[in-house]
Amino acid sequence: MKAVYNAPKSLKKTANSYCPGCGHGLVQRILAEVIDELGVREKTIGIAPVGCAVFTYDYFNFDVTEAPHGRPPAVATAIKRCLPDRIVFTYQGDGDLASIGTNEILHAANRGENITVVFINNAVYGMTGGQMAPTTLPGMKTTTSREGRDTTTAGFPLRVCELLSTLEGVEYIERVALFDPANVIKTKKAIKKAFQNQVDGKGFSFVEVLSPCPINWGLRPLDSLKYIKEKMLNYFKLGIIKDRSNCT
Repeated sequence: MKAVYNAPKSLKKTANSYCPGCGHGLVQRILAEVIDELGVREKTIGIAPVGCAVFTYDYFNFDVTEAPHGRPPAVATAIKRCLPDRIVFTYQGDGDLASIGTNEILHAANRGENITVVFINNAVYGMTGGQMAPTTLPGMKTTTSREGRDTTTAGFPLRVCELLSTLEGVEYIERVALFDPANVIKTKKAIKKAFQNQVDGKGFSFVEVLSPCPINWGLRPLDSLKYIKEKMLNYFKLGIIKDRSNCT
């Protein structure tokens, strides 16, 4: 029988610790496929922070280092500058990147560091119990916003893509989602472009992935996909936010 698909070499053959219906496993599968397809596995270095991604080094079959909460862009900057021939990426959640790490991501983007950032936005702090995050939607209930996010006291969700797009150092930004197969394909295309930009030395590339968190949302896995489509897309619009290669 002819094989039509093989497991990516960049993924280890091990079970992961993610909750049922979580989007992390799918995105990491995509990352592994992209790295294999670009032929850069032997020189790729990933950086993972505190959060659901903390055990990423157990799943990828290439070098992965840990960083303090919110600091992956700083660690990635150091590694890339010391080893410019390596392909360096950060893999971060919204509580990490958009809260404690806001300063780090802003300045790495503004400097135009030649790294790739994959930003998982599930609108909550996933690992620590589903608390309200900087990306939690208005009215969305979490363990620390029992009646729903009140924008009069908690402010509005951060649109990180749009914020970073104002910075001169940014090469490419796109927001994608995981709620159906067509959008999973778009997610892979965006991540591959972000990595190709780094291979080509173009500078800072950033992909935001709207991802389900059924356990902390209190939804079944299928319903969490509907939630992305029916709720999250109203606030976080999909598409290319910035791409200097398309500028005239």
